[in-house]
Amino acid sequence: MGALRDQHNEDRQGSIDSDAAALRALSEEIQAAAPLSPSEEKVLFERAASGDKGSQDRLVAAHLDLVIRLAAARGEQPLSVAELVQEGSIGLLEAVRSFAPSGGADFQAFAEPLINETIDAAIPLEAASVHDAELLVAAATDYGRTELLMRRELGREATEAELAEKLEWTVDRTRYVAQVVADAQRRYDEELLAFIDPAAINFDDDEPEEFDR
Repeated sequence: MGALRDQHNEDRQGSIDSDAAALRALSEEIQAAAPLSPSEEKVLFERAASGDKGSQDRLVAAHLDLVIRLAAARGEQPLSVAELVQEGSIGLLEAVRSFAPSGGADFQAFAEPLINETIDAAIPLEAASVHDAELLVAAATDYGRTELLMRRELGREATEAELAEKLEWTVDRTRYVAQVVADAQRRYDEELLAFIDPAAINFDDDEPEEFDR
């Protein structure tokens, strides 16, 4: 079941690389945003409350550093800092839309609880998702091992029902895991073939070619 595990690890690494690029883009966005004066912010908050998207976007960009700071303070989490920033931005946008009607005077103090709330809500959901993926890899490993052992014992391919009984799973779960394993193996084979040059393979000769020394 190495193909499924490798795919899981590759997907995770790809997500990490993508998140790092996203975080760099966010930092550049913050640096590019011109600072707002108190009077400018007041007007923008009023427009944002009335639904003006341009004002909302401008205020989110101006205060995105608050989201990054709160996300980075979380330490090791199932979600990367960039992913936490993405979740926290939802809370920031809600704060931008509701600050003017609140009558508050300190936007950062008003926004921080909303940002923390959206970040905190996302963390356990991602942890559950990672846990589910790890369970699926373990199930796929059990399935592959059991399938191989039963093939040796029976001298033929085991049926879904036989595998389900041996694994103590339902037939539906057995069928689902079998499909996951087949899909992972297919992706692995396709990626492997992409690195093979057919022109370099001699399909006519039975004996390997002698290499010049």
